[in-house]
Amino acid sequence: MYKEVTAKKFDFASIKGISTSQLKQHYKLYEGYVGKTNRMFEKLEDINNYKNPNNTYSSIRSMQLGQSYALNGVKLHEFYFDNMGDNNIPYGNILNLINRKYGGFDVFMEKFKSVGMAVRGWVVLALDSIDEEIHIFGCDSHDVGSIWYSYPLLVMDVYEHAYMIDFGINRRRYIDVFFQNIDWKKVNKRLDKALR
Repeated sequence: MYKEVTAKKFDFASIKGISTSQLKQHYKLYEGYVGKTNRMFEKLEDINNYKNPNNTYSSIRSMQLGQSYALNGVKLHEFYFDNMGDNNIPYGNILNLINRKYGGFDVFMEKFKSVGMAVRGWVVLALDSIDEEIHIFGCDSHDVGSIWYSYPLLVMDVYEHAYMIDFGINRRRYIDVFFQNIDWKKVNKRLDKALR
């Protein structure tokens, strides 16, 4: 029996420069991923869907691909919505790691923003638990480019649905506004949890 995923609630009141309309439309898309994830979990309970497996086309192959896409869509959106808010000045352990790895916050910010312009889906600052370093990863899709055994610390959505209502095709402006809304307290909490 699977455990149903429920959509988390986020407080968008402190986000500046991104309209409530944009955020609500984006949130509605996230709710769709929650629904599809639950549908996939339900279908994966049925043993009949595991019959006649084939790596070109089969029910189980399609469901596995759908599951990873939908579930990562849920998780990445939750990280994204949650890491926006107040506490917009970088500080603490995350700033120390950024300064050590990149030689300064401005260098990190330039690299992170550049990845945001270069990929089609997501930019993730993650702590890799093998080399115990932070890395900037770019992903074109929810389930393409993710790095196993890494813990997401800061997540930015760069799909068009994240900014088109407010920014049209001006992704660079959206990325600048996103950076003004990073809640570094939450990023530090994620880092502390990952280090534990």
